[in-house]
Amino acid sequence: MAGKHDRRLLQHLDGMLEHLKKTKVDHLVISGDLTDTAEPKDWQILKDRLIEHDLYDWQKVTVIAGNHDLINLEEEMRFYNVLNPLPGIKKRSFSGKVSRFCSMFSELIASDDESAAGFPFVKIMKIDGFSLAFVAVNSVWPWNPTENPLGARGCISPSELRVLSINSVVDALRESFVIGLCHHAYKVYSTDSVIDQAFDWTMELTNRKEYLEVLKLLGAGVVLHGHFHRFQSYTVDNISFINGGCFKNSPERYSELIVRSDGSFSQEFLSLP
Repeated sequence: MAGKHDRRLLQHLDGMLEHLKKTKVDHLVISGDLTDTAEPKDWQILKDRLIEHDLYDWQKVTVIAGNHDLINLEEEMRFYNVLNPLPGIKKRSFSGKVSRFCSMFSELIASDDESAAGFPFVKIMKIDGFSLAFVAVNSVWPWNPTENPLGARGCISPSELRVLSINSVVDALRESFVIGLCHHAYKVYSTDSVIDQAFDWTMELTNRKEYLEVLKLLGAGVVLHGHFHRFQSYTVDNISFINGGCFKNSPERYSELIVRSDGSFSQEFLSLP
Protein backbone atom coordinates (compact mmCIF):
# COMPACT_ATOMS: atom_id res chain seq x y z
CA MET A 1 0.00 0.00 0.00
CA ALA A 2 1.07 3.54 -0.63
CA GLY A 3 -0.88 5.04 2.25
CA LYS A 4 -4.37 5.64 3.62
CA HIS A 5 -5.34 7.69 0.54
CA ASP A 6 -4.99 4.67 -1.76
CA ARG A 7 -8.72 4.05 -1.49
CA ARG A 8 -8.97 1.65 -4.43
CA LEU A 9 -6.40 -0.72 -2.99
CA LEU A 10 -7.91 -0.47 0.49
CA GLN A 11 -11.29 -1.44 -0.93
CA HIS A 12 -9.68 -4.45 -2.57
CA LEU A 13 -8.03 -5.34 0.73
CA ASP A 14 -11.36 -5.17 2.56
CA GLY A 15 -12.87 -7.42 -0.11
CA MET A 16 -10.07 -9.97 0.21
CA LEU A 17 -10.19 -10.07 4.00
CA GLU A 18 -13.96 -10.43 4.01
CA HIS A 19 -13.73 -13.27 1.49
CA LEU A 20 -11.16 -15.11 3.59
CA LYS A 21 -13.40 -14.79 6.64
CA LYS A 22 -16.44 -16.09 4.77
CA THR A 23 -14.54 -19.08 3.42
CA LYS A 24 -13.30 -19.78 6.96
CA VAL A 25 -9.61 -19.89 6.13
CA ASP A 26 -7.74 -21.24 9.15
CA HIS A 27 -4.72 -18.96 8.86
CA LEU A 28 -3.58 -16.03 6.71
CA VAL A 29 0.11 -15.48 5.93
CA ILE A 30 1.30 -12.13 4.55
CA SER A 31 4.84 -12.64 3.26
CA GLY A 32 6.13 -9.06 3.35
CA ASP A 33 5.93 -5.80 1.39
CA LEU A 34 2.90 -4.59 3.26
CA THR A 35 3.68 -1.09 1.98
CA ASP A 36 5.62 0.77 -0.69
CA THR A 37 6.86 3.43 1.68
CA ALA A 38 8.81 1.77 4.54
CA GLU A 39 6.78 3.99 6.88
CA PRO A 40 5.45 2.67 10.20
CA LYS A 41 2.32 4.80 9.78
CA ASP A 42 1.50 2.71 6.71
CA TRP A 43 2.15 -0.58 8.53
CA GLN A 44 -0.52 0.68 10.90
CA ILE A 45 -3.04 0.79 8.05
CA LEU A 46 -2.82 -2.96 7.55
CA LYS A 47 -2.93 -3.58 11.29
CA ASP A 48 -6.08 -1.46 11.59
CA ARG A 49 -7.73 -3.33 8.70
CA LEU A 50 -6.96 -6.69 10.28
CA ILE A 51 -8.44 -5.45 13.57
CA GLU A 52 -11.59 -4.19 11.82
CA HIS A 53 -12.12 -7.58 10.20
CA ASP A 54 -11.53 -9.41 13.49
CA LEU A 55 -8.40 -11.05 12.07
CA TYR A 56 -5.72 -9.46 14.22
CA ASP A 57 -5.05 -12.58 16.22
CA TRP A 58 -2.00 -14.85 16.75
CA GLN A 59 -4.06 -17.89 15.76
CA LYS A 60 -5.42 -16.27 12.59
CA VAL A 61 -2.62 -14.26 10.94
CA THR A 62 1.16 -14.22 10.54
CA VAL A 63 3.03 -11.26 9.05
CA ILE A 64 6.70 -10.90 8.10
CA ALA A 65 8.62 -7.90 6.77
CA GLY A 66 9.64 -7.24 3.18
CA ASN A 67 12.27 -4.92 1.76
CA HIS A 68 9.61 -2.31 0.89
CA ASP A 69 8.59 -2.28 4.55
CA LEU A 70 12.09 -1.61 5.87
CA ILE A 71 14.00 0.20 3.11
CA ASN A 72 13.20 3.58 1.55
CA LEU A 73 15.69 3.64 -1.31
CA GLU A 74 15.52 7.39 -1.93
CA GLU A 75 16.01 8.15 1.75
CA GLU A 76 18.92 5.71 2.05
CA MET A 77 20.78 7.19 -0.92
CA ARG A 78 20.21 10.77 0.18
CA PHE A 79 21.31 10.03 3.74
CA TYR A 80 24.39 8.16 2.54
CA ASN A 81 25.47 10.82 0.04
CA VAL A 82 25.03 13.67 2.52
CA LEU A 83 26.44 12.09 5.68
CA ASN A 84 28.21 8.92 4.50
CA PRO A 85 27.43 7.23 7.83
CA LEU A 86 29.66 4.59 9.32
CA PRO A 87 28.53 0.97 8.74
CA GLY A 88 27.88 0.49 12.45
CA ILE A 89 25.49 3.44 12.55
CA LYS A 90 23.59 2.18 9.49
CA LYS A 91 23.36 -1.32 10.96
CA ARG A 92 21.91 0.00 14.23
CA SER A 93 19.43 2.15 12.33
CA PHE A 94 18.24 -0.82 10.27
CA SER A 95 17.99 -3.07 13.34
CA GLY A 96 15.88 -0.39 14.96
CA LYS A 97 13.49 -0.43 12.00
CA VAL A 98 13.15 -4.21 12.22
CA SER A 99 12.45 -3.92 15.96
CA ARG A 100 9.75 -1.32 15.31
CA PHE A 101 8.10 -3.63 12.78
CA CYS A 102 8.11 -6.50 15.27
CA SER A 103 6.74 -4.25 17.99
CA MET A 104 3.94 -3.08 15.69
CA PHE A 105 2.85 -6.67 15.02
CA SER A 106 4.00 -8.18 18.31
CA GLU A 107 0.64 -9.83 19.01
CA LEU A 108 0.97 -11.82 15.77
CA ILE A 109 4.57 -12.86 16.51
CA ALA A 110 4.68 -13.59 20.25
CA SER A 111 1.33 -14.69 21.63
CA ASP A 112 1.84 -13.60 25.24
CA ASP A 113 5.11 -11.68 25.57
CA GLU A 114 5.62 -8.52 23.53
CA SER A 115 9.29 -8.33 24.52
CA ALA A 116 9.86 -11.68 22.76
CA ALA A 117 8.64 -10.39 19.38
CA GLY A 118 11.51 -10.59 16.90
CA PHE A 119 13.16 -12.66 14.18
CA PRO A 120 13.47 -15.55 13.91
CA PHE A 121 10.22 -16.72 15.43
CA VAL A 122 8.36 -20.01 15.58
CA LYS A 123 4.58 -20.42 15.89
CA ILE A 124 3.23 -23.87 16.72
CA MET A 125 -0.55 -24.10 16.48
CA LYS A 126 -3.09 -26.85 16.95
CA ILE A 127 -5.75 -26.76 14.24
CA ASP A 128 -8.41 -29.47 14.55
CA GLY A 129 -5.94 -31.55 16.55
CA PHE A 130 -3.23 -31.18 13.91
CA SER A 131 0.09 -29.50 14.77
CA LEU A 132 1.15 -26.82 12.31
CA ALA A 133 4.34 -24.77 12.74
CA PHE A 134 5.50 -21.57 11.04
CA VAL A 135 9.23 -20.83 11.13
CA ALA A 136 9.82 -17.21 10.12
CA VAL A 137 13.08 -15.44 9.30
CA ASN A 138 13.92 -11.90 8.26
CA SER A 139 15.63 -11.96 4.86
CA VAL A 140 15.74 -8.19 4.27
CA TRP A 141 19.32 -6.99 3.90
CA PRO A 142 20.25 -3.36 4.72
CA TRP A 143 20.86 -1.05 1.80
CA ASN A 144 24.48 -0.85 0.69
CA PRO A 145 25.80 1.19 -2.27
CA THR A 146 27.93 -1.68 -3.61
CA GLU A 147 26.42 -4.98 -2.41
CA ASN A 148 22.75 -4.02 -2.28
CA PRO A 149 22.33 -0.88 -4.38
CA LEU A 150 18.58 -1.29 -4.95
CA GLY A 151 17.84 -2.59 -1.46
CA ALA A 152 16.24 -5.70 -2.96
CA ARG A 153 18.90 -8.36 -2.35
CA GLY A 154 18.27 -10.59 0.62
CA CYS A 155 20.36 -12.24 3.30
CA ILE A 156 19.25 -14.14 6.40
CA SER A 157 21.42 -13.39 9.39
CA PRO A 158 23.71 -16.35 10.21
CA SER A 159 22.72 -15.87 13.86
CA GLU A 160 19.06 -16.50 12.94
CA LEU A 161 19.99 -19.68 11.12
CA ARG A 162 22.11 -20.84 14.07
CA VAL A 163 19.27 -20.28 16.52
CA LEU A 164 16.89 -22.34 14.39
CA SER A 165 19.44 -25.15 14.15
CA ILE A 166 19.80 -25.86 17.87
CA ASN A 167 18.54 -29.20 19.12
CA SER A 168 15.73 -27.79 21.25
CA VAL A 169 14.15 -26.09 18.21
CA VAL A 170 14.54 -29.15 16.01
CA ASP A 171 13.00 -31.35 18.71
CA ALA A 172 10.11 -28.95 19.31
CA LEU A 173 9.13 -29.10 15.63
CA ARG A 174 9.45 -32.83 15.22
CA GLU A 175 5.71 -33.56 15.54
CA SER A 176 4.55 -30.61 13.43
CA PHE A 177 4.02 -29.92 9.76
CA VAL A 178 6.65 -27.20 9.28
CA ILE A 179 6.15 -24.21 6.96
CA GLY A 180 9.04 -21.80 6.41
CA LEU A 181 8.33 -18.09 5.97
CA CYS A 182 10.85 -15.88 4.17
CA HIS A 183 10.28 -12.75 2.15
CA HIS A 184 12.88 -13.38 -0.57
CA ALA A 185 12.52 -16.04 -3.25
CA TYR A 186 14.81 -19.03 -3.39
CA LYS A 187 14.68 -18.81 -7.17
CA VAL A 188 14.15 -15.76 -9.34
CA TYR A 189 13.47 -15.43 -13.02
CA SER A 190 16.55 -16.24 -15.10
CA THR A 191 17.52 -16.34 -18.78
CA ASP A 192 20.73 -16.26 -20.76
CA SER A 193 20.34 -12.52 -21.19
CA VAL A 194 23.04 -10.51 -19.44
CA ILE A 195 20.47 -7.84 -18.59
CA ASP A 196 18.15 -10.41 -16.99
CA GLN A 197 21.02 -11.93 -15.06
CA ALA A 198 21.97 -8.51 -13.73
CA PHE A 199 18.37 -8.04 -12.60
CA ASP A 200 18.44 -11.44 -10.89
CA TRP A 201 21.50 -10.35 -8.94
CA THR A 202 19.61 -7.36 -7.50
CA MET A 203 16.78 -9.63 -6.27
CA GLU A 204 18.54 -12.75 -5.04
CA LEU A 205 18.71 -14.32 -1.61
CA THR A 206 22.46 -14.46 -1.16
CA ASN A 207 22.67 -17.30 1.36
CA ARG A 208 19.84 -19.45 0.02
CA LYS A 209 21.88 -22.67 0.24
CA GLU A 210 22.48 -22.18 3.96
CA TYR A 211 18.78 -21.44 4.42
CA LEU A 212 17.86 -24.60 2.53
CA GLU A 213 20.04 -26.71 4.83
CA VAL A 214 18.26 -25.32 7.90
CA LEU A 215 14.87 -25.99 6.30
CA LYS A 216 15.83 -29.61 5.71
CA LEU A 217 17.11 -29.94 9.27
CA LEU A 218 13.75 -28.70 10.57
CA GLY A 219 11.82 -31.04 8.27
CA ALA A 220 10.03 -28.23 6.43
CA GLY A 221 7.67 -29.33 3.69
CA VAL A 222 6.70 -25.91 2.35
CA VAL A 223 8.15 -22.39 2.22
CA LEU A 224 5.94 -19.35 1.59
CA HIS A 225 7.61 -16.23 0.22
CA GLY A 226 6.95 -13.06 -1.73
CA HIS A 227 9.35 -10.42 -3.12
CA PHE A 228 9.39 -11.52 -6.75
CA HIS A 229 5.97 -10.40 -7.97
CA ARG A 230 4.77 -13.61 -9.61
CA PHE A 231 2.33 -16.28 -8.62
CA GLN A 232 4.47 -19.37 -8.92
CA SER A 233 5.41 -22.61 -7.21
CA TYR A 234 8.55 -24.73 -7.56
CA THR A 235 10.40 -27.46 -5.73
CA VAL A 236 13.94 -27.54 -4.36
CA ASP A 237 15.25 -30.71 -2.68
CA ASN A 238 11.70 -31.96 -2.08
CA ILE A 239 10.63 -28.70 -0.42
CA SER A 240 7.81 -26.81 -2.13
CA PHE A 241 8.34 -23.06 -2.47
CA ILE A 242 5.24 -20.96 -3.10
CA ASN A 243 5.40 -17.34 -4.23
CA GLY A 244 2.29 -15.43 -3.24
CA GLY A 245 2.55 -12.90 -6.08
CA CYS A 246 1.68 -9.24 -5.69
CA PHE A 247 -1.57 -8.01 -4.17
CA LYS A 248 -1.12 -4.54 -5.64
CA ASN A 249 -0.93 -5.91 -9.19
CA SER A 250 -3.51 -8.70 -8.73
CA PRO A 251 -5.72 -7.77 -5.75
CA GLU A 252 -8.25 -10.48 -6.57
CA ARG A 253 -5.80 -13.38 -6.51
CA TYR A 254 -4.28 -15.39 -3.66
CA SER A 255 -2.62 -18.71 -2.89
CA GLU A 256 -4.49 -21.41 -1.00
CA LEU A 257 -2.53 -24.12 0.81
CA ILE A 258 -4.39 -27.11 2.20
CA VAL A 259 -2.49 -29.27 4.70
CA ARG A 260 -4.06 -32.59 5.68
CA SER A 261 -3.74 -34.51 8.92
CA ASP A 262 -1.64 -37.22 7.23
CA GLY A 263 1.02 -34.64 6.30
CA SER A 264 0.06 -34.39 2.63
CA PHE A 265 -0.80 -31.02 1.13
CA SER A 266 -2.04 -29.33 -2.02
CA GLN A 267 -1.81 -25.77 -3.29
CA GLU A 268 -3.49 -23.67 -5.95
CA PHE A 269 -3.84 -20.04 -6.93
CA LEU A 270 -7.42 -18.81 -6.66
CA SER A 271 -9.31 -15.65 -7.60
CA LEU A 272 -12.16 -13.95 -5.81
CA PRO A 273 -15.56 -14.82 -7.28
